[in-house]
Amino acid sequence: MHQNLYKKWIKCFLWSKKDKIFYSKATSFLTSIGPDTPYFVFTMFLCLFLSTGGTCPRGTTCHSFHSSSIFANKQDFYEVLGVSRSASQKEIKKAYYQLAKKYHPDTNTNDPEAKEKFAKLAEAYEVLSDELKRKQYDAYGTTGFDPNRAGAGQQQYYRAGGSSIDPEELFRKIFGEFSGGMGFGDIHNMFDQRPEYVMELTFTEAAKGANKELSVNIEDNCPRCDGKGNEPGTKVSLCHFCNGTGMESISTGPFMMRSSCRRCRGKGSIINTPCALCRGSGQTKKRHTVAVPVPAGVDNGQTVRMSVGTKEILITFRVQKSPVFRRNGADIHSEAFISIAQAILGGTATAQGLYESISIVIPAGCEADQVIRLQGKGIRRMNSFSYGDHYVHIKIKVPKKVTQRQRSLLLSYAEEETDVQGTINGVSPSTGRGSGTKHSTSEEKQEQKEEGGFFSKLKKMFS
Repeated sequence: MHQNLYKKWIKCFLWSKKDKIFYSKATSFLTSIGPDTPYFVFTMFLCLFLSTGGTCPRGTTCHSFHSSSIFANKQDFYEVLGVSRSASQKEIKKAYYQLAKKYHPDTNTNDPEAKEKFAKLAEAYEVLSDELKRKQYDAYGTTGFDPNRAGAGQQQYYRAGGSSIDPEELFRKIFGEFSGGMGFGDIHNMFDQRPEYVMELTFTEAAKGANKELSVNIEDNCPRCDGKGNEPGTKVSLCHFCNGTGMESISTGPFMMRSSCRRCRGKGSIINTPCALCRGSGQTKKRHTVAVPVPAGVDNGQTVRMSVGTKEILITFRVQKSPVFRRNGADIHSEAFISIAQAILGGTATAQGLYESISIVIPAGCEADQVIRLQGKGIRRMNSFSYGDHYVHIKIKVPKKVTQRQRSLLLSYAEEETDVQGTINGVSPSTGRGSGTKHSTSEEKQEQKEEGGFFSKLKKMFS
């Protein structure tokens, strides 16, 4: 029996650790209960402690305790809004606005917890947006300070559970600030899910821009009832569930929320005779062919908005890969192949550009994977008149087969090389290659003449 009692004490300790004030109350309560108290008596005293607002048995009175603060302490207000304790008022307001849009009941009709989350956001913002309440909350938490124990010179602090703010009204106010004065009646249009479409583009179309057509099915106002939903010539009746306001009040804990009427879906009226064409929805699907001006420089995965009739659609571009170019922002990369003779002697080569063929200059002694930058030959940057660069990566093309004459010339060149590590097929190491012996001045002049003649022959052979 004592083992169960100690388990209860440990649970009470862990439970109360979230709030310092409740921890002190629980400590006093546990002290007042002797360790030999039977289990059922302990449970009775615990229930009495909670129901009497924190009055301990045996005449020991703790600080006033409110059970609502226990539940309010389950989640920190800063955690509810996802901000740090040092967040500014601007950051708090922005966080509330974004989360309130995400969890607004009108956009989460299938989520039964959305209204509770929306109410918690309003409660957290009400406290943290007020500097005085925020200081009191930081100092005392949601339990607050009991005004019954405060002296004449003491201030009554904030206490959770007594908020009277309407979450819907609060969101109306903040939404108006962020939307530049847009009426709250437009909020339903903001929450409407825009149809999304995918358009395939080639690499060149995305880089240069193009005009393409897209066939879409869009819900538009019914041509028979003009979007009203009722059969022409018939009347609609007032919704008695919301008295024609289109809004209903819902109680969620300490808050009263206003949401779209479930009976008339926010219209304020009931259709008695639905339109024969749209069956009362006021919307019909129509196929439209839309001319889409693809902006130059659009990247894969980018999305643009377009108006089609009275609706707005989203178009996401899917850009195909190019067999020639690789893209990095506004810059493009490609490869150009040159011969061995071009790499040694230099020259010019032709590279495929984005807009035209480009002649590039190959410097003498060009190495493999050397990069040549062509400034301003890349992709145009969106919303700008500037262009990226084109980077050409040089690749040396080694022939797999050579003629007998080419082979003999290459062997002659190999015999004169002095910086080779290892051996070369067909060239004997004893030919003096790399021996480091010095020749006379006349011999050096003769070698220079022969070397010049060799390079001339090599250049003619590969040209």
